[in-house]
Amino acid sequence: MVHHLVLFRFRDDLPPEAIPAVFAELRSLREQIPGITGFSGGVDGSREGLTRGFTHGCQMTFVDAAARDAYLPHPEHQRVVERLLPLLEGGLDGALTFDFEDGVV
Repeated sequence: MVHHLVLFRFRDDLPPEAIPAVFAELRSLREQIPGITGFSGGVDGSREGLTRGFTHGCQMTFVDAAARDAYLPHPEHQRVVERLLPLLEGGLDGALTFDFEDGVV
């Protein structure tokens, strides 16, 4: 099982519907791309003060690394990325990804 974490730093000038709309698109990838077994995401709720400006995050779970690797270039994923990047502060600089396999340390 592979967990794919993404943190987002959204621009401050977005209309209120922009972020929920892109999260709906991200969530829909679970039905469109084989191998995704879970999705969760939302606004930061941390009280630790260590967000470094990241405001939202999501987590996808894949059955294995091969499923994650197939997801990355998938046309539906790329479509959402193209929609998402202009919403981020600094484009790609407004995202941080981290993948790990459960139990591999």
